[in-house]
Amino acid sequence: MSITEPANVNLLEFERPGSSCDRVLVAEDDAMFRRILQSWLENWGYRVTVAENGAIAWNILQQEPPPQILILDWMMPEMNGLELCRKVREQNRVPYQYILLATAKDAKQDLVRGLEAGADDYLTKPFDRSELQARLRACTRILTLQDDQIQAQEQLRFQATHDPLTGIWNRGAILETLHRELGRAARSESAVGILLLDLDHFKTVNDTHGHLAGDGVLREVTQRMIKAARAYDSVGRYGGEEFLIVLPGCSRGQIQQSGERIRSAVDSGPILVNGSEVPVTVSIGAAVAARGTTSETEMLAAADAALYRAKEIGRNRIIVSDLVFN
Repeated sequence: MSITEPANVNLLEFERPGSSCDRVLVAEDDAMFRRILQSWLENWGYRVTVAENGAIAWNILQQEPPPQILILDWMMPEMNGLELCRKVREQNRVPYQYILLATAKDAKQDLVRGLEAGADDYLTKPFDRSELQARLRACTRILTLQDDQIQAQEQLRFQATHDPLTGIWNRGAILETLHRELGRAARSESAVGILLLDLDHFKTVNDTHGHLAGDGVLREVTQRMIKAARAYDSVGRYGGEEFLIVLPGCSRGQIQQSGERIRSAVDSGPILVNGSEVPVTVSIGAAVAARGTTSETEMLAAADAALYRAKEIGRNRIIVSDLVFN
């Protein structure tokens, strides 16, 4: 049998994999070899999928989420391990899949061929359990570093596009959303609406209760707006106490209804600030591009003028711009 198990292996010494790198594919045409590998790996905390040839393994790798660790036999029917390595690397998947090639070939040129095909490491048959453990430890370290890097990148991406106080889109991101939706609407000849919102008398809140209390008001108002908006609307902080909501597929009549629903949600009750109940309302200016055939600058100007009128005639209301961009 081309696999050996030393008597002095202590399983408790093996570091169990984290959940992000515990899925293993074993592609091996020898049934006994497959069963032994599967038993070892499962005892070590891995979730194992087995394949009896390269073609089956390739089909498994197309499923989501795919295994992150691949233990591939070099010699397999239908598609050998070398071919499978090349196909995996051609996909350039993220996150990276670590490939361990198991082979009876021990000539240096064969090992070079395996690594050049895309394998990260190799085991020469026969191999024992302690050797496999050591290889998997190295694999886990690499995949863990990759996961940390991906998380760091995602955190940076989130910070670059989201407002740190409220957690919604920041000014740049919400304007980019508007630009993108206008382009989509122009291609599909559909409507896009926007709501430009400004908290009424917010300066008084800051002056009376302090800026920390004002931050709390902004967070609570944001949550009320999100709950009242449609699932596919985009809510962003435009600046200070101003917010911008982009509403795809929203006609003039619909934007009046959506704006009124959001205005009512903000005005649904006072917000508790430092033991005091503070009433909060919002004025809204709205604009609609019937077929997306306008620029975000024109839409924002129209919504801003409507917002100014809403404040001028009493606040806590929505005014829809008379300009409809066809």
